[in-house]
Amino acid sequence: METNDAGKAEKFFKDFGKKMDQFMAEIKEAGTRVEGNMQDRYEELKVAAEKLKKEAENKDRWKEVEASLKKAGEELNNAVKSAFKKP
Repeated sequence: METNDAGKAEKFFKDFGKKMDQFMAEIKEAGTRVEGNMQDRYEELKVAAEKLKKEAENKDRWKEVEASLKKAGEELNNAVKSAFKKP
């Protein structure tokens, strides 16, 4: 009976070891995949940052944006005044 229990324990630990090895391989694969995805995303963000930096350096573009926002603000102000004007 004792050898039978020892055989069951050996089989259990052998199966457990195989499952742990498989699990570790899957974790390593997932880590590699995540690292690749993060690297791709980092590169995308670098490109976006460079684009934004170039646009920020374009003073004429920002003057145009500022003028448009000022005009929109004035129009919104007029709309609010019209909406709440007493009859």
